[in-house]
Amino acid sequence: MQQITFGMIGGGTVGSGVFHALDRNGDLLAARLGVRVRLARIAVKALDEPRPYPIPAALLTTDWTAVVHDPQVQVVIELVGGTSIARKVVLAALELGKPVITANKALLSAHGGELFAATRKHGANLYYEASVAGGIPIIKALREGFVGNRITALYGIVNGTCNYILTRMQQEGADFAEVLADAQKQGYAETPPDLDIDGCDAAHKTGLLASLAHGFWVEPKRIYVEGIRHVSKLDLQFARQLGYTIKLLGIVKTLAAPKAKAGARIQVSVYPTLIPKAHVLASVNGIFNAVFVRGDVVGDTLFYGRGAGKDATASAVLSDIADAALDLAHGTHGRVPAFVPHERRGTVAPMDEVVSRYYVRLSVVDRPGVFAKVASILSGAGIGISSIIQPEGHEGETVPVILMLHDAPNAALQKALAKIAKLPAVKAPPVMIRVESCV
Repeated sequence: MQQITFGMIGGGTVGSGVFHALDRNGDLLAARLGVRVRLARIAVKALDEPRPYPIPAALLTTDWTAVVHDPQVQVVIELVGGTSIARKVVLAALELGKPVITANKALLSAHGGELFAATRKHGANLYYEASVAGGIPIIKALREGFVGNRITALYGIVNGTCNYILTRMQQEGADFAEVLADAQKQGYAETPPDLDIDGCDAAHKTGLLASLAHGFWVEPKRIYVEGIRHVSKLDLQFARQLGYTIKLLGIVKTLAAPKAKAGARIQVSVYPTLIPKAHVLASVNGIFNAVFVRGDVVGDTLFYGRGAGKDATASAVLSDIADAALDLAHGTHGRVPAFVPHERRGTVAPMDEVVSRYYVRLSVVDRPGVFAKVASILSGAGIGISSIIQPEGHEGETVPVILMLHDAPNAALQKALAKIAKLPAVKAPPVMIRVESCV
């Protein structure tokens, strides 16, 4: 049986998980592929660092260049994280014509254009299934399964930390800070947690999905990002009463292009969103991820599973290992290219132009005439009100008022909210959360 030799950079949580999975299921992989996978060398930061799964000392080195340049190593697996050393590792391997497997969404988000260009220049492929949504095979689905579809909409719950926090706030009526602190104690949130709760991690993944789905590279600076810090238990409570739940969504949608312009025009955003409780994404709870994809041929599909962790990520890396081994064994290095630019004139629409429905919570002095002033400002901006709710049981100096607003451009709403915030009767900055029907 033919053997393909791999070298790995990184032997921590994910790296040791990959080693363990190969040790456990290597024979199964060989039987299914007709090719045997051999992991020959593993570069680590320190030989004695703690690992979830042990790795034999004979495989370890602290010199990543020795692994990349080893003539026996045919494929390099990069699992170190970050964007500095990881970039050097990937580029060095590609320049040698060696295929690379990575789980590094931050690296791909920051340097994807450069790395994909290097694959074309040096004739080596780049595999990155584990970079988005852990063990969910969403990259393979977009690259291969939906190759004959135009992707018209994609909604992703792609950050397990935020989903865990929002789920517990919803189920327990707990405050954001309280749940975040507990999530950090349990290891579901980093310290500091900014990358997750401010939406940056989800933006890395959403940008990759948007690029794959639409065939032009989406630069990170074009992605509109909001985190979940401003979502309160009050908002989750009122959303539930209105028939919604709140999720942090990565959103990629095809928008109508102006007649004078050619090429796809898409929305690429990450923000907390009210979604109907009846929608399948509303039931995705805890640390789980899900990606809802709509193709013009296939219709609606859903991918669900664990979005992080050593075993879920290792499963995705194994999938790439299998693809890389088969491609090399059969001499088909470019069977499924890492990224194919096919919509070079595509553009990301500015967030100001994106049209949504909205949930707005105001904290106002309970006196006559307040609603009339708020409604007048919204009407002047061309924004209609679908409902106004002043919940009972909140009597006091100020009371919450919930507005559900019709479709309006983001820019128009932001200007209206700025005017509303200046009204003497409004005692706190308005809270706005967008509403998505996901249909």
